[in-house]
Amino acid sequence: MQKIVERFLKYVSFDTQSSEVSQTFPSTLKQKELAAYLAGELQAMGLADAHMDEYGYVYATIPATREGVPAIGFIAHMDTATEMPGANVKPRIVKYEGGDIVLNEAQGIVMRAQEFECLAAEVGKDLIVTDGTTLLGADNKAGVAEIVTMAQHFIDHPELPHGEIHIAFTPDEEVGGGPAHFDVAGFQSQFAYTVDGGEVGSINFENFNACRAEVKVRGVAIHPGSSKNKMKNACLMAMEFNGMLPAGEIPALTEGYEGFSHLTNMQGDVEHAQLQYIIRDHDRAKFEQKKARFEKVAAYLNEVYGADAFQVTLQDTYYNMREKIEPNMGIIDLVKDAMRELGVEPSIEPIRGGTDGCRLSFMGLPCPNLCSGGHNAHGRYEYISIQSLEMCAQILIRIALKVAGA
Repeated sequence: MQKIVERFLKYVSFDTQSSEVSQTFPSTLKQKELAAYLAGELQAMGLADAHMDEYGYVYATIPATREGVPAIGFIAHMDTATEMPGANVKPRIVKYEGGDIVLNEAQGIVMRAQEFECLAAEVGKDLIVTDGTTLLGADNKAGVAEIVTMAQHFIDHPELPHGEIHIAFTPDEEVGGGPAHFDVAGFQSQFAYTVDGGEVGSINFENFNACRAEVKVRGVAIHPGSSKNKMKNACLMAMEFNGMLPAGEIPALTEGYEGFSHLTNMQGDVEHAQLQYIIRDHDRAKFEQKKARFEKVAAYLNEVYGADAFQVTLQDTYYNMREKIEPNMGIIDLVKDAMRELGVEPSIEPIRGGTDGCRLSFMGLPCPNLCSGGHNAHGRYEYISIQSLEMCAQILIRIALKVAGA
């Protein structure tokens, strides 16, 4: 499976960072460069229907070799996160023997084993790392490489029994837009999997309910020398709003199924201020309570500072896919069996975030999430082992075979 490494390194050479502020779809046109490349690669492999559509999605079909087998899908996203640059990625392969990894000696960037406990399980493996100035892009170009490698395997082995296998690569997942124009009807799969998870063996069918919140604050500016009982400092008012939210419900103090309200941006002056948050919780009732708290705090402060001093806008972005997967738990059991047959112990974990599969599940395509093998996503310390790339591809192959009863 050495080809999978070549594929992955090629894919990360494309800068596909999406944008949270763009009004276009996809949010950055450079994502279409990788999409066009992938469509061409799949066509060259023999998938005649492989194409990129007007929105930058890539679709392809591996024809069935056995009749009467349910059609399934595998999906990965092409864009990379906004937190770190995705251009000029300089990957290298490290034979890891333990200890710290110096990513960039000149800049003093070191991945320290004491800080990244996940490295303890990587001794003896071949790690693909960055030079510390960019992210790697394993989230989710590892998933892309694993799906393409799975497709190549079935093309090279037409004797293997499987049903129709549909492939899709999406833009804008990192900014919440991945399923916006996804052709669920045209995808023609009874169920699908996003290949966008973490360490080998992880399976996710629970994710956060998610909301964006914006708080606009209107103050009163006046010369500070004559401002007593007249000035209303919007920056201080914004700080007061944030101070009325539960101090312990922030990402740095929560884990597992614990939700949070996360202040992502703040700006302002005396007259105007603005706070931006994301609100998250696995439990729908607690999620609604968190949103209601924002409105209650604003209502209280409007009584203190005057009507319309605080304006809260809430926008739900996705919901917990569990309610759509639970009636279809056979697709989870299928993955567990496939992993165990390959010597991998499955681990069911809630996602403290979301995937394309969250929204796709509510669009009528049950779509849990599978491991893609990467670690430390969205940052300079991101890495993936070659062994994980290869095993995740094997898991996809085994899933497709098991659907066919093989």
